[in-house]
Amino acid sequence: MVAVKLSGADFCVGDWRVRPSLGRIERGAETVHVTPRSMALLVYLAEAAGRVVSRNELLDVLWPRMAVTQDALSQCIVELRKAFRDDSRRAVIETIPKVGIRLVSSAALREPQPAPEIPETNVAPSVLRSERFWLTEQPHLPPPDLLARAEFRRLTDFIGAEEHAAISRDGRWVAFISNRDGPADVFVGQIRAGEFENLTHGGIADLRNPAVRVLNFSPTGSEVLVLTKASDADGAVIDYQWSVPVAGGSLRRECNAISEIDWSPDGRRMVYHPSSPGDPLFVAAADEVGRSSQIYVAPPGIHCHFPLWSRDGATIYFVRGFVPDEMDIWRIQVDGRAPEQLTWHNSRVSFPALLDGRTLLYLATTADGSGPWLYALDLERGTSRRLKTGGHSYTSIAASADGRSLVATETHPTATLWRVHLGDGIASAADAVQIPIRTTRGVAPRIGPGFLVYRAPKAGTDALWRLEGDAEARELWSGVEGRCVAGPALTADGTRIAFTVQRRGFTRLYVMNADGGDTRILADELEVRGAPSWSPDGQWIAIGALRDGKPRLFKIPLTGEGQPVPLSDGYAIDPVWSPSGRFLVHTGPDVGTVFEVKAVNADGGPHAVPRLFLNRGSRRLNFLGTNENTLVFLKGALSHKEFWTIDLHSGEERPLTQLGSGPIIDDFDVTPDGRTIAFDRVREESHIVHIVIGG
Repeated sequence: MVAVKLSGADFCVGDWRVRPSLGRIERGAETVHVTPRSMALLVYLAEAAGRVVSRNELLDVLWPRMAVTQDALSQCIVELRKAFRDDSRRAVIETIPKVGIRLVSSAALREPQPAPEIPETNVAPSVLRSERFWLTEQPHLPPPDLLARAEFRRLTDFIGAEEHAAISRDGRWVAFISNRDGPADVFVGQIRAGEFENLTHGGIADLRNPAVRVLNFSPTGSEVLVLTKASDADGAVIDYQWSVPVAGGSLRRECNAISEIDWSPDGRRMVYHPSSPGDPLFVAAADEVGRSSQIYVAPPGIHCHFPLWSRDGATIYFVRGFVPDEMDIWRIQVDGRAPEQLTWHNSRVSFPALLDGRTLLYLATTADGSGPWLYALDLERGTSRRLKTGGHSYTSIAASADGRSLVATETHPTATLWRVHLGDGIASAADAVQIPIRTTRGVAPRIGPGFLVYRAPKAGTDALWRLEGDAEARELWSGVEGRCVAGPALTADGTRIAFTVQRRGFTRLYVMNADGGDTRILADELEVRGAPSWSPDGQWIAIGALRDGKPRLFKIPLTGEGQPVPLSDGYAIDPVWSPSGRFLVHTGPDVGTVFEVKAVNADGGPHAVPRLFLNRGSRRLNFLGTNENTLVFLKGALSHKEFWTIDLHSGEERPLTQLGSGPIIDDFDVTPDGRTIAFDRVREESHIVHIVIGG
């Protein structure tokens, strides 16, 4: 690990004077302030004395052992170029394609003095500071573990899954979603009593949406609020707010364009967002949605979830990013000033909850994909750390107003592989057969000639396995060099595999032989997203990759010679090549929980397909064997989907299966003859835990 050599000493870059200790650069009477992380980048480049420094080296130096994307580094470069009035006529920072960057102007460092390495912690750049070293914290004793004296008590022992734990402000009542009685319903009860009543009895059709806070209590704690979504034939998302008294009573439904909501500490104001592009955040007086003021909106395709008021009512915390696995905690002033990123996980971040005025709890997966784990963010220091929870991961957490009483969903997920034969009619649950895989979990199956390739999530990583007949499954990619993310892709003859690997927050495209040999990276300059797809002739791989902050569609030559070819300018992810290779289908950005299926010709030209809108969790698409007019997709609510087809000429849709409710189907593949589907089923076995702080 290379340490950043930090210094309070000034130095010059051209006719600019750089003053690291003050976080600014000066030229005559002109002064420009830069963020601490950008200043660290400038100092490191200056000390490199003109050497070209790779982006990976800079990521290791500036964000050691932290999961950030190269976008974070790009933002620092852009900031420095703006500060130096950098342009093509007078370059200060030069980018060397596929190599790295360097400082062009001569930089005379005066007595640079070493400083400690940046500590291994998740640190927000805006609060990195100290008296001597402007990017590191003063040494301090670690605070005692917040949960060291906490009392953990299981509240539920239902068979099945409990989700979305919520607690009233006074800490008396807890609400959650459970499928104990069959369909998912809302249950509520007093914590001390430990008995819970079903409030909804099947009255709300679809309650599953792990990306947002579905349940909340009214400020007085007298009602439970349930937030759900529906969509029409044109993909427009409709937000519904349901309310029911905690003592039981009739469900009341209101269509008020609120997807998530939270109330100020005094209960007089609310913050909310509708299911609109960019999830705009609004602040209004309580019960006056029509007179609200918008304080923030993200670019289309980026989401803002889990809004939360600060203790003093001056700030809104929220989770921002690409759903579900590229999120972080942000905050903004109630008047809309100064949006600020507080964490740098770039992972599955959710459910912020205030423990006190200084400590924000939240859930996040690690860089290796494990979790979600419980983290605590010190709002004064700007540092966060994972809390000790005995190895248990959580999918939701909520806190009472005084922060002394928490409720959380402790989860133990399982994932199995299945296959179903497609006959002339609609296949039923009796036609589905479980595939014995001999690994603890299995997802994202892909069918090869006589074998199956799948991902096996395990503690700390995601590996890639091959199952052949009755033989033992064999590991193709161990995950030691990075976790395998998204489903793999096989060539038509089954000899090559394409897959994506996330390492140090950067996701790249890999290819290997079907026996695990000859592994290499393709187009390592691309930060890829979603699952790849192989052209029928095996010469190209299509995949989404970030450009200008959004995933766009590219095709990459297998030979590695030549540049990746862009196929679309719009948001595109998870492409699938048609059997003839003439065109590809892909999915667009989420708006609320809905996205549209689109298509593009193999040369990048437009390709018309019938309008098709799907719910979140349905991004995997495939063709029915060699029939490129028939597309297979998952259709249904967030909590239950079945296999359907759509005729890409007529737009006619037809159901393929009626497998019934149960574990969620997330990914699948179809045999070349179109007669069998292999798919995964993911079940969240979970229960509600009550955590008393200082108990």
